[in-house]
Order: sequence, then C-alpha cells, then structure tokens
Amino acid sequence: MMESKGSLSEINNQEKICAEKQTIQVLEQENARLLKSLAQKEDQNKIILSISHAIASVRHKLDLFDVIDQKLKKLFDFDHFVICLINSDQQTHSPFIYNQKEDFLKTAGIPPKASKKYPLEDGMCRAMIASTDPIVFDVDEVMQWPDAPAWLGFWQNKGIKEMIGLRMTDSSGCIGFFYIYTQHRKTVSNIYFDLLQGISLQISIAISNILANEKIEQQLDEINTYKLKLEEEKSYLKEEISQKYNHTEIIGESAMLKKVFHLIDQVATSSSTVLILGETGTGKELIARAIHNASARNKALMVKINCAALPAGLAESELFGHEKGSFTGALDRRIGKFELAHNGTLFLDEIGELSLDLQVKLLRALQEKEIERIGGRQTIKTDVRIIAATNRDLYQEVAKGNFRSDLYYRLNVFPIHIPSLKERTEDIPALVAHFIDKIGKKTGRNVHAISKSSMNKLLQYPWPGNVRELEHLIERSILLCHGTVLKDIHLPKIEQVDTGAYGTPQKIKTIHENERDHILSILKSCKGKISGKNGAAEILRIPPTTLNSKIKKLGIKRAHILEK
Repeated sequence: MMESKGSLSEINNQEKICAEKQTIQVLEQENARLLKSLAQKEDQNKIILSISHAIASVRHKLDLFDVIDQKLKKLFDFDHFVICLINSDQQTHSPFIYNQKEDFLKTAGIPPKASKKYPLEDGMCRAMIASTDPIVFDVDEVMQWPDAPAWLGFWQNKGIKEMIGLRMTDSSGCIGFFYIYTQHRKTVSNIYFDLLQGISLQISIAISNILANEKIEQQLDEINTYKLKLEEEKSYLKEEISQKYNHTEIIGESAMLKKVFHLIDQVATSSSTVLILGETGTGKELIARAIHNASARNKALMVKINCAALPAGLAESELFGHEKGSFTGALDRRIGKFELAHNGTLFLDEIGELSLDLQVKLLRALQEKEIERIGGRQTIKTDVRIIAATNRDLYQEVAKGNFRSDLYYRLNVFPIHIPSLKERTEDIPALVAHFIDKIGKKTGRNVHAISKSSMNKLLQYPWPGNVRELEHLIERSILLCHGTVLKDIHLPKIEQVDTGAYGTPQKIKTIHENERDHILSILKSCKGKISGKNGAAEILRIPPTTLNSKIKKLGIKRAHILEK
C-alpha cells in the first residue's frame, strides 16, 4: 500500500514538472515572439526614419521617384507604382508620378505629361477616400464590379493580380492615391500595413513640398520673364522718346493722302491685320505708328522688326525668343518680339524679305496666337496686332514661289497703298517747309525759306527715293547754304525711269538688256537646260548653237542662272 502511494506521488511530481516545462516553453515562445515583434517594430521604425530622412529632402518629382523606386520598391518587392492627385475640379484624378516607360504609357493611352483625367466615381476611389487604412484589391474580382474603373483592365492585361491602394492626405483632406501593383497575391503582409500607412503620410508631405516648390519656381520664372520684358520695353521706350512719331508727322493735304488717312481711321479701332504697300521711303512706318496710336492698344508698345535685317541664324530667336542654353551662344533667356509686343502691335517691315522657313513659323504664330521660345517646352499665348509693310508686289512673289500664298492671304486682310511722292507733288511745298524747320533746328542753321526756282526744280524731279530722299536732300542743301534762303538745290542726275509695281522706279532698259533678261528668265525656268526637249533653245525657237553664242555674248554665267 505504501509502495502504491509512493508511485502515485512520483507520477504527480513528473506531471507537475512536465506542466512547468510546457509553461516555460510557451513563455519562451511568447518571449521570442515579442522580441521578434519588437525587432520588427524597431526595423519598421528604422525604415520609416530612413525614408522620412530621404523624403524630407525631396523638392522635385525625380527625387520622390528615386526614393520610391530605390528604397520602397525593394523593401516590399512590388512591380509598379502610380501616384495620382485629385484635380481642382474635385471630380477627377490624374497621374502625378509613375515608373512606366514612355512607350508603355502610350500603349496604355496615358499621355506622357499625365494630363489625362480619370473620374472619382468608381468603387475603388470611393473605398479609398472613405478608408484611413490601406486596401488590398484583387484585380480579377474588381473587374467584375459594375463600376470597375476602365483603366484597371490595362493592368489586368499586363498580369497584375493585386493592387494596394493608400489614401494620401494633407490638412485639407484627401489629395490623392498611392497605388502599388503586384503580379502575385498577398505579396505585402498585413503586418506591414501600418508601415505603408506611415510612408503614405510621408509621401503626402513630400508631394505638398513638390507642389509648393513648383509654384515658387513658376513664380520666379514669371518674375524673371517680366523683368526681361520690362528691360526690353525700357529700351523701346527710350527709342520712342528720342524719336517720337505721331499723326502730325505725316505731312500733306493731297487727295491721295487723305484717302490713306480715311483708311487709317477705318481700321485703327479694330485688331485686323494691316498690310502697308508702297515704294521705299514713302513713310510706311509712320502709317503703321498712326494706326497703332489711334487704336485701343496705344498704351502698349508698337514693336518694330525689319525682316530684311534679320540674320539667318538668329531670325527665329529674334521673333520668338530663346531659352538659356538652347543653342551655342544662348547665355541667357531672351524675350522675342512677339512676346514683347503682347497686347500691343508688332510692325513687320520689309515682310517680303522673310525666308520661306520663317514664313511657316510666322504663319503658325498668327493662326494659333501662341509661340514657343527656341529650346522651350512651354506654349506662350500672345495677343498681338500685326501690321506688315513691303515695297514688293507680294502677289507676284507668291507666283514666283518666293512667298507663301497662305501667309499672303493671312496678311492681306486690309491693304493700304501709300502713294509715291511723284503721285502727290502738291504735298512737296508743305514737306519742304516742314523739313527746313526741323533740320534747321537740328543743325542750328538759320534757314527759313526756299527760292521759287529751287521749288520748281523739286516739283519736276521724279523722286525715286520718295519722302526719305527729299528729307536727305533738304538736309544736304541746308548744310551747304550760306544764307537764310535755299537757292541752290543739288539734285542728283538720274537716268530716265519708268514705274513698275506700286510705282517703283525702274530704269528703261536697252534692247540688249531686255534680250539678256528674257533669255536668263527662260534658262532659270529650264534650270539651265539649253538643248533637247523642253530646253531653253526649243522654247525660244532658236538653234542651241545660236543660244550658246548669245549666252556667251551677253555674259550670262551659270551663277546667274542659279541665283534667285
């Protein structure tokens, strides 16, 4: 009996020891689990701290992209990510940062600049806006929803099985979403959701910093642009002060000039394009300035550009401006004449001299009312009234292929023909009196009249250089005058002239000169081909040997045939 009791006691002791061991084992396991959990929490805190430090220095999209791509993507092993921001309409959201290639985006139908908008009405967006925690979406299941977003099908076709959506917020509320895409399910464990949520908050702060920085950069860019424009305007205003033009500078009372004044009054109050036609020296710039001064744009600048004086390599920069570093020698940003003339008038003098390449770009600027600086990506809206001038017959230039027909019709909205001085000789006395007074004050000479014989000479002279020539002649005569009355007018000797387009003086040619011009014209149209079918000899109906003899006799060279 005693032995039985001892055995029972021993069994009880063993069971007790075994239970204690099990308890110790459970405690050790729990302790290990707690230690592991603490270690995980510590690792998570280190990760959050590391990413926080990296995000704190973010100022541009590329910086945030690097943080997500180089740190977060490796940590959670996901395939793609997209950050979308809610637009100001509060009805749509658009991609802000993504890690797909350009051709990948084009395949998806998403523009490279991420300007496409997606509605917030789908079930996924509503769920993320309502939830403060990350949400895991099974792509195949979501595609069965009646309100599944259309863009999700693209990701399904690319093998994406699961996506995690995180809401991003700031003080105003939800500002967008952080999407993580994976090709496997349950890639990210639930234990990391708190970590992801913390990271999404850090990304929200980074995005706020990026947007603020972009706004500051935009404001600085606008300030610098405005500063450059003010500097350019200052130089133009100085020029206007030193050489002030107004309606009174157009001297004359002739019937032809009064017609011009009437046309100026008709068109000035509109914003229509004006094409001023006339010989050189007739005062086309004065007419342009009179139109500008009588318009509602007279508070802004009238910017003048001489198309004939534009250097071939800098013409586009002169008109549209350039960004710093856009080409060799572009050390600073430059404001073009179009931008400078915003809300004002751009006077394109000698428009017929503009190259065909630049004509295309000018036409686009006139049609679209927007420009781009060389090397720039930003489209700049312009509100410019165009006044063009030429001493060429643009219609003939169009026929010759030297001027674009579409640009010609765009400019020829309201043509004004300026009469030559020989067409309004009755204005010569008034012009002479004006120039004597003006030049006398400028030179300090006490000249106040002109003799009758000298005036008769001026009235009989054909004036190939028009008003400009008259002004220069009066100035020269005043400088050579020894009294108070102009008695000697030193008129230049000119050959007999005839008038061409717009009354342009042209020398009467000899028979040989006319023959040379005709043969040269035919050779140019045949591109130098002399004999054979459609050759110059066939067109002129003379033997090729005779034509060769004439070419040699008239001194026609190959260079003459090739020149335009």
